[in-house]
Amino acid sequence: MSDPIADLIIRIKNAQDSNHSELIVPFSTFKMAILEVMKKYELLSEIEVKTGKKFKTILIKFGNSRISHIKRISKPGRKYYVKANKIPRPLRGIGLVILSTPAGVISGNEARKLQVGGELICEAW
Repeated sequence: MSDPIADLIIRIKNAQDSNHSELIVPFSTFKMAILEVMKKYELLSEIEVKTGKKFKTILIKFGNSRISHIKRISKPGRKYYVKANKIPRPLRGIGLVILSTPAGVISGNEARKLQVGGELICEAW
């Protein structure tokens, strides 16, 4: 798999489209950081790390929340970086933008408050 973050986003999108209440994806710390930001903004209801015999997985529960739009912005072939004053505000601030910054994986609102820019990972609402 060349882009595990795009795989995560597509799995979330497909699970939401087919009305699944939970989803299991392979574990990585970067994926966990992205999912923690989404949970903080109530796009996901619960995240759990499961340890199997050979590898770890992440159990994602959607609950009553519904992600109507999720899109990968920065891709392996085309990285998309922004400065702190150029961070987009999808849906005039209602949507969520997730960035990878020197301060960690944070939302666009937090990055504006901390005055840090970084790589735009994805947008969701």
